[in-house]
Amino acid sequence: MLTIHAADEVRVGWDAEPLKDGAVAVDGNRVAAVGPLTEVAERFPGARVRRWPGVLGPGLVHEGPLPDAPTPRERVHAVLKGGAVAVLEEYVTSPGLRSAAERNEVVVLTRTRVPAIVEGERADLAVFDENEQCIATVCAGRLVHRRR
Repeated sequence: MLTIHAADEVRVGWDAEPLKDGAVAVDGNRVAAVGPLTEVAERFPGARVRRWPGVLGPGLVHEGPLPDAPTPRERVHAVLKGGAVAVLEEYVTSPGLRSAAERNEVVVLTRTRVPAIVEGERADLAVFDENEQCIATVCAGRLVHRRR
């Protein structure tokens, strides 16, 4: 299913200039397009549109130990709730954590990377409100966290 994620601002990289009233079209687990909402919606008529308040940008890399939680699944979910879609391998040492990361399609990296939204690449997105709190995380095209 094709979904358009629209926000007050879209940033293809967290250091990039913001695109006001921007959108990211996601087809399956890939970014299909990035641009002004009007142009993206015109290019993909009939796509489901999710509107988010705040700033939409690339999903983050969690660079430290995973948060404490009772189960590996909950530890991975805590990372997703913070807008991260990738973790560093050095902090995912147990088979349970690795399995939980794989099941949730969280990328396990050998070293950090600069997050970016790129057409044709994996659709990893995060939306932050005016207080810099994560309100939504999209991991490999799937909405995995939404704050109510």
